[in-house]
Amino acid sequence: MSARDSVGVRDGAGVRDGADLPYQERAETVFREWSAEEPTESIPYAHLSIELGHLYMEDFAQGPERLRGHFAAVAPWIEAARATAAPPGTRARVSTCFLVDDYFTRFATPAEVIPELLRAAEEAGLVIDYLARESGCASSAAGSGPAALLEARLVPAPVEGTNGTRPPAHDTGWLCNGVRTPHGHGAEAMAPREAWRPPREIGARNHSVFLDVELWAGDGEQRVWSCPFLAAVWQLLRLGLLRDRGAPVLPPVPWTAPEFPRDWDDLPALLRLNPAAAPFAAYRTFSVLGSRFLPIEHAVRLILGHTAVDPVVGGQAVRRAEAEGVLLPRDPTGRIAYTLLTGDGTHREASPEGGRR
Repeated sequence: MSARDSVGVRDGAGVRDGADLPYQERAETVFREWSAEEPTESIPYAHLSIELGHLYMEDFAQGPERLRGHFAAVAPWIEAARATAAPPGTRARVSTCFLVDDYFTRFATPAEVIPELLRAAEEAGLVIDYLARESGCASSAAGSGPAALLEARLVPAPVEGTNGTRPPAHDTGWLCNGVRTPHGHGAEAMAPREAWRPPREIGARNHSVFLDVELWAGDGEQRVWSCPFLAAVWQLLRLGLLRDRGAPVLPPVPWTAPEFPRDWDDLPALLRLNPAAAPFAAYRTFSVLGSRFLPIEHAVRLILGHTAVDPVVGGQAVRRAEAEGVLLPRDPTGRIAYTLLTGDGTHREASPEGGRR
């Protein structure tokens, strides 16, 4: 029982301490999880959250022309996504967002980057409703960061035939989608050498596509979250499926100042740049990214497939969507879709997973 559990007896108006009560009353003692008493706030939902891109230092270093080329390639896919974001006859609520990497590399300043980013998007006929800092996916001002909240909800699947010699994902910081190659450590002296066996994907179709993902490196204050792990946090935030003791995580902060600060730490983790924007969280997400993000998003789907979403939070989204005629898959990965672009801005491939576009 956790420190936040409560022990007491039922007493008309509620539960009171039973330490000084006679045995007959103490026998009616009940155990209740205090966290179950915390209300789960509901949040507004758009039909679709569209990610217009993800900016790294090398993108900005290539100058305004690189940004203009990116948004010009993105624009046609945004119109197609908007057209199919909601059931026929329904006015679609669609919001756009952009993620800037200020976690792994600090480059330039918000005062330099954001205006240039907004201008390049505007030239392509696009509006960035929300802008997020990747470091916000790792930590928050309250000290209980979104990444730690996701870590607490990881549920690695036990694999048949393993003997427990490998520590769990929460200890190692690694998560895989199957059975790793046996390492042979701990074999008895003079025992025959075990034959090599390849790794095996759980639920493989004909052949395995084995994936082993590093979730973080280091521990404590030295921990560095991996790009796939933070991208998984980002998807959960956009789907509105992450809560901290029932409260929304990283609510958007309206930005009305005429200028942006010169330090990324002076900028809120999630900005609402467009006052008329649809809600940030949405029933589904659609991301238009460079093809370099394909392995990252493969890892994201693995992480989300091993995440136990709060059933109350998940139920809220499903019921709200059903009331609008939108049927959501229970699995969050079924609500995520992508278009991947080649480095020169041409179309590479589109993923049909996650619904219509």
